[in-house]
Amino acid sequence: MIKKLVLIIMIFSFSSTTSANYHKLAYDFNFTGIDGEKIELNNYKNKVIVVVNVASRCGYTPQYEDLQTLWNNYKKDLVVIGVPTNNFKQEPKNNAQIKEFCETNFGVNFPMTEKMDVIGSNAHPFFKWAKKNYGIGAIPKWNFHKIVVGKNGRVLDTFASFTKPSSKKFMNIIDKEVKS
Repeated sequence: MIKKLVLIIMIFSFSSTTSANYHKLAYDFNFTGIDGEKIELNNYKNKVIVVVNVASRCGYTPQYEDLQTLWNNYKKDLVVIGVPTNNFKQEPKNNAQIKEFCETNFGVNFPMTEKMDVIGSNAHPFFKWAKKNYGIGAIPKWNFHKIVVGKNGRVLDTFASFTKPSSKKFMNIIDKEVKS
């Protein structure tokens, strides 16, 4: 009897959190843009939303190029949102400096938020929501952590910093969701 109970608990412990009972969807969240404008996720209904915490002094900073390519190639069906953060001590610049760095070095023109926290008690509500509904996989462990929100407004998948946006693994998820 105890073995059965332990087995049942283990099965539920390892079950996917992607089927979480969402009380809110990504569309319920807004960000303040790098220039002070409002970025309303509600404007991206029926699109794939890729939210990436970014920094200018990170070994993964060259991923800005892949993110810009993704944005250029999928604008009709997808939005990339860059979220600058200094949570990992690699973004000391202010909003104006971050914007200039991204535009000058990588030609970034996808939406960027103001610099903010993505982890901890001061994390933006979107990141807290992602963690609550998807689990620990949604918590950024480092810069260039990617949260992919499906067309249904729920977290579809997450990718660690080392997974490039141009990787086959990442692009398979994007292509499948875009075509759905």
